[in-house]
Amino acid sequence: MIHILIIEDEPGIYNFLKQGLEEEGYITTIATDGKQGIEIFESEKPDIILLDWMLPKMTGIEVCKTIREKDADIPVLFLTAKDTVQETIEGLQCGANDYIKKPFSFEELLERIKIHFRNK
Repeated sequence: MIHILIIEDEPGIYNFLKQGLEEEGYITTIATDGKQGIEIFESEKPDIILLDWMLPKMTGIEVCKTIREKDADIPVLFLTAKDTVQETIEGLQCGANDYIKKPFSFEELLERIKIHFRNK
């Protein structure tokens, strides 16, 4: 089973993601701030991370850079309302594998998650 860490502070979004992803057979864990996200990443070793940009305690950019210092291979997908070209570039340059803008299609998100496990 693939374990997805959702780092998101908006209850409506993380509950939607949790329910939808679990219905698709994924295991999910939620962190509601950047610091908690790092702690869960280190203790639970998820397979993939969905990461918001605007978080309490640490920004998504800071979280992504910290994760990349510890694990260069885990897929990190930004899921954020930050939608300028410059913000997308900044998100990818900090080490994210993908950048999905809110509002998003759940079906598209599922396909983007699956891409990272095709050859594993």
